[in-house]
Amino acid sequence: MTFSEMMNIGLMQGFAGLSLFAVLLLMGLGLAIIFGQMGVINMAHGEFMTIGAYTVFMASTLVEAHAPAWMPYYFPLSIVAAFVFAFVLGWLAEWALIRHLYKRPLDTLLATWGVSLGLQQVFRSVIGPKEVSPTLPDWLMGSWSPSEGLDIPINGLFVLALALLVTAGVLIALYRSRWGLRVRATVSNRVMANAIGINTKKTDRLTFAIGCGVAGIAGAAFTTIGSTGPTSGSLYIVDSFLVVTFGGAASLLGTVASAFGIAQVQSITEFFLSGSMAKVLTLSFIVVVLMLRPQGLFASKVRR
Repeated sequence: MTFSEMMNIGLMQGFAGLSLFAVLLLMGLGLAIIFGQMGVINMAHGEFMTIGAYTVFMASTLVEAHAPAWMPYYFPLSIVAAFVFAFVLGWLAEWALIRHLYKRPLDTLLATWGVSLGLQQVFRSVIGPKEVSPTLPDWLMGSWSPSEGLDIPINGLFVLALALLVTAGVLIALYRSRWGLRVRATVSNRVMANAIGINTKKTDRLTFAIGCGVAGIAGAAFTTIGSTGPTSGSLYIVDSFLVVTFGGAASLLGTVASAFGIAQVQSITEFFLSGSMAKVLTLSFIVVVLMLRPQGLFASKVRR
């Protein structure tokens, strides 16, 4: 094998890590909003990702059967629909369940775990136990070849661009909007935020719903690189919590950095070792770093 071929393989493996980074970033971003900003351990976060993925699948099925001329255009619209459906269900979950369990993190863990199991059964009953995949538009198929022997999948480029766009949108909303100002005030000092007229209950509900909506976008992006089943979201929930805790529970910048680091370490080690050994080495690396820095890579300073 020539040096050029080795370089191309290394670059393609690194880009495979970027595709994983994009999914982990979108999942971790939604979880960072819920867990980092609100302190709610949402074990059903993966199921909101699955809702987004099934939304794309259903849209693909309906468009292919009844309006095939719309196939090139349905995917961006289904991403918006995935956010809306996950947002609405997140809003209802917060109103019906989560709002009664604030300041009781263990109870939120158990309650959302029950929601997770219930949603998985709903998926099995309504859509079926088998994994499904949507029919992707032609412009998402194929690969880009910047040089001979180097093929980069177009769907991976799309997922990466989508992840960066959503991340930029969340950061702008958090630091340049009224909602973001209310969230930061609530996180800093909930009692004072209530005293100056901020409706913290409404802020909590909107924040939880936005976090679920971002998970829905992650699910929509996931359909471009994998098939979806009732338990697909649960396969990413542990990695998502690792991303958030490793980066710093209340730091969006830490979420971006940790998602990139975890994805690249796992992708590179998978090239040399088996998938299970790559997971073990990645987890060992995270444990060592957290032993040395328990607050994560980017600890947020919160006024008490």
